[in-house]
Amino acid sequence: MMATFQKKRERGVLDGQFLIAMPGMFDSNFARTVIFVCAHSEDGAMGFVLNRPQQLTFPDVLLHLHIIDQQQAIRLPGVTRDFQIQTGGPVETGRGFVLHSDDYLSESSIPVNDDICLTATLDIVRAISRGQGPAKAMMMLGYAGWGAGQLENEIANNGWLNCPASEELIFDRDLGDKYDRALASMGVAPAMLSVDAGHA
Repeated sequence: MMATFQKKRERGVLDGQFLIAMPGMFDSNFARTVIFVCAHSEDGAMGFVLNRPQQLTFPDVLLHLHIIDQQQAIRLPGVTRDFQIQTGGPVETGRGFVLHSDDYLSESSIPVNDDICLTATLDIVRAISRGQGPAKAMMMLGYAGWGAGQLENEIANNGWLNCPASEELIFDRDLGDKYDRALASMGVAPAMLSVDAGHA
């Protein structure tokens, strides 16, 4: 899937969009989720769940990657210690991705839209650990992926609502009501949603 996610690529119809799970979403990986779509093409799609917490902390990740040792972990500043890590999806859950503002760029950074980039290499993790990372960022472990035509079928079958993404909501650290706020951004209340697909 990552092979389709290149720097010089045409943006797909759903790139930079939110996917909001409908009540009929029976896959527990995606029930009541908000997903930010980073890549969409005829080959498939890739995105990140924005409202699933992760048990691991940023110091845990730094220790695991041998970027710091136990003594350095104790001395990390609060802002670094509290850097947010989330569960990005059920695919490659051991792999980390940093979604971030475009004020940090490395050779491996990939623009998702005009304001947001994705970097999946250790350079950004090291920069964040030193307090030199982007102004807005969060780390995702794993991602959500769809094969060719799969996401389009799920949308057609009333699995997802989609709307333009809001940078404010993407980087908002309050995960608890992010689903309801994403719906509210579309003028939709959860009670208005039906589990049954309706076609006019």
